[in-house]
Amino acid sequence: MKRVFLLIVTNFAILAVLSVTMQLLGIDRALTNETGLNLQGLLVFAMMFGFGGAFISLFISKWMAKRSTGAHVIEVPANMTERWLVDTVRRQAERAGIGMPEVAIYDAPDVNAFATGWNRNDALVAVSTGLLNNMSQDEAEAVLGHEVSHIANGDMVTLTLIQGVVNTFVIFISRVIGYIVDRVLLKNEKGEGMGFFVATMVAEVVLGVLASMVVAWFSRQREFRADAGGASLAGREKMIAALERLKVNHEQTALPSSISAFGISGGGAMMKLFMSHPPLDERIEALRNAR
Repeated sequence: MKRVFLLIVTNFAILAVLSVTMQLLGIDRALTNETGLNLQGLLVFAMMFGFGGAFISLFISKWMAKRSTGAHVIEVPANMTERWLVDTVRRQAERAGIGMPEVAIYDAPDVNAFATGWNRNDALVAVSTGLLNNMSQDEAEAVLGHEVSHIANGDMVTLTLIQGVVNTFVIFISRVIGYIVDRVLLKNEKGEGMGFFVATMVAEVVLGVLASMVVAWFSRQREFRADAGGASLAGREKMIAALERLKVNHEQTALPSSISAFGISGGGAMMKLFMSHPPLDERIEALRNAR
């Protein structure tokens, strides 16, 4: 979950900065004139800024992950646990046909792990201290296999491309909406006024939220594939046991009812549209039914 959350949040921040930059540099004004909106030019700029923002967030994803979680990269294993982590990731990476990722531990009570990086041979696998303290070695091995599979499947690049596509539509459509509000509703014929700026920003926020639902849907599909990869690298029973352990821990540390909808295994139908991971029961069932 941290992997996708960091990608989306970073992308949103970069997209906001790029949008303001377009305003300050006068790019938006250059795409409109008295005769109307230059849709072809707008689409080109939307693609440049949309994919640019997505790929910037991808390229800094490993740095952002380390900084935001305080992850400590294991350069030289200091104990048996760190040695086991490095050796397990190395063995799984070799089987998956990818370069050796950096292995890190970050201090957090929740049972979690993530993988990130801009390509298969320059990635990071990080696990929480909560995972190390609450999972057996077999369960932790399966989690590592799941994360290595994310890298091998190129999931970060795939989600970045999807994010680039939705960013393009967000930038393009928000400016069309801004133009309509400014020129048609507010009758401003002198160029982009405050109505254009405000309407564009509001539209970007609303469309950005809808776009995150699209990215989250694709992320959920990739989770099933990573579960299957973890089962292949560590064993299906170990992967099922790891998911069962996650389920137990989430139930034991239940969130308050006011925010339970945002949990990995809870929430109503609407909030499930924003979940980057499928419910644990669905993931377990998919593994049990796998042939």
